[in-house]
Amino acid sequence: MKDLFRTTVLNVNARDYTEEEVKDWASCGDSETRWRELLAGNQYVGAFNECNVLVGFSSMNKDGYLNSMFVHKDFQHRGIATQLLSEVEQIAGQYGVRYITCEVSLTARTFFEKKGYEIVKIQNYKANRLELTNFVMRKVLNNK
Repeated sequence: MKDLFRTTVLNVNARDYTEEEVKDWASCGDSETRWRELLAGNQYVGAFNECNVLVGFSSMNKDGYLNSMFVHKDFQHRGIATQLLSEVEQIAGQYGVRYITCEVSLTARTFFEKKGYEIVKIQNYKANRLELTNFVMRKVLNNK
C-alpha cells in the first residue's frame, strides 16, 4: 500500500500539482506509525491484478469518512476506482451513516463529482511542509 500510494501521488497527481508538492505529499506515506493508525481506524478494500498484486485501495471509517482512494498509475481508467468506491459506499451503508465525506485532490475531483459527490468547500491542506489545494466533498446516502 505504501509503494502504491507513493507511486500514484508522484505520477498521477503530478498533472495537477507541482513536483515539489507531489514529493511533499508522497512523503506523508513514509511514516510506519501513520500507516498503522490508518489501518486500525479504517476498513480497507483492495483491487488486485491477475498476478494477485495490489493495484488499488480505498478505505472508510465508521463515521462515513472516505480516507483514501488510490489506483496505481499503470491501472488508471480501467474502472478500478469505480469498483473501490462502490465497495466503500456499501461499507458506509452498513455503518448506517447518512452521508460520506472525503477530502479529494484536484486530480480526483471530477471523478467524485461524476459519482454524485458535491463540493462542500475548497481548502488548503498541509501535507508535510506544504499546503496543497483540495476539496472537502460529500455524498448523501439513500439508506433505507
